[in-house]
Amino acid sequence: MSKRTAQIEDVLEKLYERYNRRELISPDPLQFIYRYSNPADMEIAAFLASALAYGRVQQIEKSLTDLLGRMGDSPSGFVVNFDKQKRQTLKDFKHRFTTGDNISDLLTLLRTIINRCGSIERYFALGYNPDDKNIIPALSLFCDSLLDIHAAGHKGQLSLGLKYLLVSPAGGSACKRLNLFLRWMVRDDDVDAGLWKSIDKAKLIVPVDVHMSRLCKFLGLYGRKTVSLSAAIEITESLAEIDPADPVKYDFSLSRIGILENCNGRLRKDCEFCELLGFCSRR
Repeated sequence: MSKRTAQIEDVLEKLYERYNRRELISPDPLQFIYRYSNPADMEIAAFLASALAYGRVQQIEKSLTDLLGRMGDSPSGFVVNFDKQKRQTLKDFKHRFTTGDNISDLLTLLRTIINRCGSIERYFALGYNPDDKNIIPALSLFCDSLLDIHAAGHKGQLSLGLKYLLVSPAGGSACKRLNLFLRWMVRDDDVDAGLWKSIDKAKLIVPVDVHMSRLCKFLGLYGRKTVSLSAAIEITESLAEIDPADPVKYDFSLSRIGILENCNGRLRKDCEFCELLGFCSRR
């Protein structure tokens, strides 16, 4: 390990100790998982929370409170018994450009795979090969197979809204929201739920958005100009030099800087208390 990598590890460990705590989860969408105790309900809540994890934090919270409220005390029961009447319940739901019909199409797919395999995890695991370098091939198969199921029942037609909710890494997308879901499900610590036992956390890819990419660039974890799958892989591989068994370990802690500390990448007075100051000020 190089001197610089050791310095980065030291900073990331400090961030992990400071932020990776259950009481600091809110306002992260992850909070909605812990409103349930049944693993089946938690899995559905997690999938929906990650699917709508785009836009302003306050709007995400509002939309998920609305959606899960419409689904009653058991999200998994709502999905397993999803029908035309329940579709009508979601008809006027909207989160930015995701409509109630988009959500209903997604829940119909989840009903299909849960009735077929018993859980989202078991269906996802059908395409998982532990010999793959990372989770990307399995995630691609997962997304593409779900879209194929929908297309088969709709004369080959796919709505843009559903494709956005199930965007595949095969097209080069960083797939931030689905990688976020996988982190929540696979990792197990004070923050992540660790419900899935069939996937190796070493195969996960860092969920990268504009804010995460900015912080990772400060740390020198990648050098690409755009947020893409290639950037996410490069960041993950850099973090794997620190912890190859758990390269996504520091994702939540880093994301707290943007959410809780309102980091916008510009130096300001509050920056003097941030562990990343030494890296930001060198750029």
